[in-house]
Amino acid sequence: MINQHSENLLNSQQENAPGEGYIFNWFDWFCLWYPPGWLILFNRHWQHYHTDPDGWNWLEYGLFLIPGGFYLALLSRWLRLGFRSPRKEVGEFDPKYQQAFGKEILAPIVKYYFRGELQQVKNLPSTGPLIVAMNHAGMSFPWDFLTLGYLLSEAKGWVVQPIANPVLFEHPWVIWWLPSQWSQVLGGVRAELDDFEGALAQGKILLYAPEGIRGPGKGWRKRYQLEKFDVSFIQLSDRYHIPILPVVCIGSESLHPWAINFTKLQRLVKLPFSPLSPLMFALLLFPSMGVWAMRTRLRYFISPLQPAELNNYSKKGRAAAYQQAQQLREKLQLQINQFLGKS
Repeated sequence: MINQHSENLLNSQQENAPGEGYIFNWFDWFCLWYPPGWLILFNRHWQHYHTDPDGWNWLEYGLFLIPGGFYLALLSRWLRLGFRSPRKEVGEFDPKYQQAFGKEILAPIVKYYFRGELQQVKNLPSTGPLIVAMNHAGMSFPWDFLTLGYLLSEAKGWVVQPIANPVLFEHPWVIWWLPSQWSQVLGGVRAELDDFEGALAQGKILLYAPEGIRGPGKGWRKRYQLEKFDVSFIQLSDRYHIPILPVVCIGSESLHPWAINFTKLQRLVKLPFSPLSPLMFALLLFPSMGVWAMRTRLRYFISPLQPAELNNYSKKGRAAAYQQAQQLREKLQLQINQFLGKS
């Protein structure tokens, strides 16, 4: 049964169709170039299309922008909500909102801040379904994933859904930072076997990190050194006859430079990784910078498609799938070394 609040949310989504567009004003441009303001942009854009009485308000947005003010904003919101957490709404993937978020929020960030670009575009197939397998790194908000998803959408008109760590859906910090069900509505698919398999069975274009959490968690010292690949994407590619599109990202390691994974703190706060770097001092003063990253240049090199018929390893078992996954890892590592000018 849908409660009254959910009905209001649905009505607001229908009234504020993405076609109306979110127009940047001076405050939005200021937030784009002032690191603690990125979280404001995300929430303001959401509130343009959705009724969100539990979300941040203008007073709290103002507090985001001053040192230590986020903690006061958090206290203000908690008191305003009656000493409870924000409501968890039922959220389903909304391709129209994903498109609006891409054109209105991601576009200026990708073009002017991360300077994202696709290379070897001729290797892109005409359509899906696909598993887009990319090296995922940076130990920060998944900007390398979001940027690639936006660029593929712009180049081919694809609706791309990233496989995301479950923490991005339900961790207490994320629930307070971002709007309720934000990740799901934008198309995130939980990095769990049943969800991954279900999305493939529906013939979607999925953005996947074969290294899993080992990629972003390896730290600055191992930058551009690919970790062991999982085998699930090879097995599922075979089972559902879905081709794999390998992609190499150069620049993602600089999203949060000089970082190491502080494992004790990671276990304490129950996050997939907990980076320790000089940037952490700024993050302590401005926790809203949790979605921010250093300015870099994200270049994506598209490798030739691996057709599904070449991935027929189901009869040979997990060992053959593991071997193929590691062969792909070695191939992509060689490409990374070449792009970086390493021998």
